[in-house]
Amino acid sequence: MSDMEKPWKEGEEKREVLAGHARAQAPQAVDKGPVTGDQRISVTVVLRRQRADELEAHVERQAALAPHARVHLEREAFAASHGASLDDFAELRKFADAHGLTLDRANVAAGTAVMSGPVDAVNRAFGVELRHFDHPDGSYRSYLGEVSVPASIAPIIEAVLGLDTRPVARPHFRLQRRAEGEFEVRSQAAAPTAYTPLDVAQAYQFPEGLDGQGQCIAIIELGGGYDEQSLVQYFASLGVPAPQVVSVSVDGATNQPTGDPNGPDGEVELDIEVAGALAPGAKIAVYFAPNTDAGFLDAITTAVHDPTHKPSIVSISWGGPEDSWASASIAAMNRAFLDAAALGVTVLAAAGDSGSTDGEQDGLYHVDFPAASPYVLACGGTRLVASGGRIEQETVWNDGPDGGSTGGGVSRIFPLPSWQERANVPPSANPGAGSGRGVPDLAGDADPATGYEVVIDGETTVIGGTSAVAPLFAALVARINQKLGKPVGYVNPTLYQLPADVFHDITEGNNDIANRARIYQAGPGWDPCTGLGSPIGIKLLQALLPSASPPQP
Repeated sequence: MSDMEKPWKEGEEKREVLAGHARAQAPQAVDKGPVTGDQRISVTVVLRRQRADELEAHVERQAALAPHARVHLEREAFAASHGASLDDFAELRKFADAHGLTLDRANVAAGTAVMSGPVDAVNRAFGVELRHFDHPDGSYRSYLGEVSVPASIAPIIEAVLGLDTRPVARPHFRLQRRAEGEFEVRSQAAAPTAYTPLDVAQAYQFPEGLDGQGQCIAIIELGGGYDEQSLVQYFASLGVPAPQVVSVSVDGATNQPTGDPNGPDGEVELDIEVAGALAPGAKIAVYFAPNTDAGFLDAITTAVHDPTHKPSIVSISWGGPEDSWASASIAAMNRAFLDAAALGVTVLAAAGDSGSTDGEQDGLYHVDFPAASPYVLACGGTRLVASGGRIEQETVWNDGPDGGSTGGGVSRIFPLPSWQERANVPPSANPGAGSGRGVPDLAGDADPATGYEVVIDGETTVIGGTSAVAPLFAALVARINQKLGKPVGYVNPTLYQLPADVFHDITEGNNDIANRARIYQAGPGWDPCTGLGSPIGIKLLQALLPSASPPQP
C-alpha cells in the first residue's frame, strides 16, 4: 500500500471506527464549544463475551422448556464461561495505559469496564472531540467525529458508552389530575379516585398466601430517591409489613430524594411502594445510576450480575423511543437482558405513556426501549374499573395527548420472535416497514384516573402510568417464584403458549393520541395496545406449576 492509500498518518496507529455510535444532536441544541479543563471523563467499554453463540443457544433451549424444568446458569459459572476473558481485559488495560486512561473497575461477568481520564486523553483514545451543548431541556456533553479505537484492539470492543451524557430515558408515570371533567369517561360504571396496590392485586387475582419470601426485586432508577419515613408511613397505612429496602450506588449516583413529589421521587417511591406492598417478603434492591446510556447499562449489569443481593426479578419504569438510542447502546443493553435470561432473572419494563408514537413528532409510530427487547416482559397500560375485588370493565388506557396513553406497537429494530409468530402481530404501521417484535406482552392498570394511591415525599397522591405496571407484575412474579421454589426467569416464550383463559382479554380501545388512523386497536387475543391482556394471577400460577399440562407449541 502506498503512503497515499494509507488511511492514517505515518507514525500513528491504524484506527478502526466502531459501528453503531452515531447520534444526531438534539433539535434546538446549541454547540457551546469544546470541553476543556481538568475534569475527568468516565466511559463504559463493552468487551466481547466468551462463547456468545453458545449462550444464545442455551437460552433458546431453556426457553422451550416449562419454567420448572429449566436449568439456569449460576452467576459464578456464567462469569467463567461467558464473561469477557481476562486476556481481553489485559489488552484493554494496555490500551488505557498507552492513552493516559485508568481502568477504574471491571465487571467480568457483564464484560464491561469503566475507564476514565482527562478530556484530551479521552479525545485521543476514542478519536472524537468532546463538546458542550445547550438545550432547552438541559445542557449535555456530546462529541464530534466517529468513535474509533486502534485496529489492534477493535475486535474485542463492542461499544463505548458515556461520551454523550444526554438523558436516554424518561420515567413513565403520570400524576392524576385533580380538576373534574378532564378525563373522558368511557364507562357507565363508577370509577374510584384511586386504588391501593392491594385493590389492584385482588382484581387481578394475585395468588394469596404468598409474599415473595426468598426473592429479590431489583428496581432500576435514573434519578431522585426515596424517603424512608414515607415508606414506613405508606406500608403502615396498608397494614402490610415493610419490606427490606436497600439502595445500591452505580457510577456515583445515590439515593437522593429531591423533595419534589412531581419529580423523579414520584417514580422511585411508586416503584418501591407498589412492589413492596404486594411482595413484602422480598428484598427490594434499588439501583441508582445516572440517566445516560452508560449509567443505564451499568445499572442493569450491576443488578443482573449482583453476587450480593442476587435479584431474581428486575423492574424498569424508564425508557425512550427506539430511534432515540444509538444502536450500540441498544445492542449492549439487549446483551445484558440476554444475560438475565440465562441466569433466570425476569426483566419487566414499562411500555411507555405516550401512545403509539411514544411521544415522537415525526409522523411515525414508535415503541419504547427497553420494553421492546425480546428478553424483556413489556408492560402496557389499561383503565381498570373494579368493585368488590372483581373487574367490572377494563379498556385500553388512552386519555389523549395531554393525559397520556399506553405505549405499544411494532419494533423497528427487533425482529418478530419465534414465540410471537402465532400471536397475529400486525406489520408495522410505518411506511415500508415489515414485521417486528410486538409490544406489549401484558397490561395492567395505568390510567391516572384509576391510579394508585401512594405516598411521595410525605404527601399522599395518586399516580398512574405504565411505570406502575412493571413493579406490579414484578411482585406477581415474586409470588410465583416463591411458590415454584425457583425463578421462572425468561417467561415471555411460555406466556404465548398458555391457554387464553389465563388472561383477561381486553378488546376495547386504541392507543392513538393524535387522532390519526388509530391503526393499533385492541381486539381479541394479542394486540399492540394491551398484549395478551391482564393476567389472572392464580390461573397464571397454576399454569406454571409442574402439575400443569404442558403448553402446546
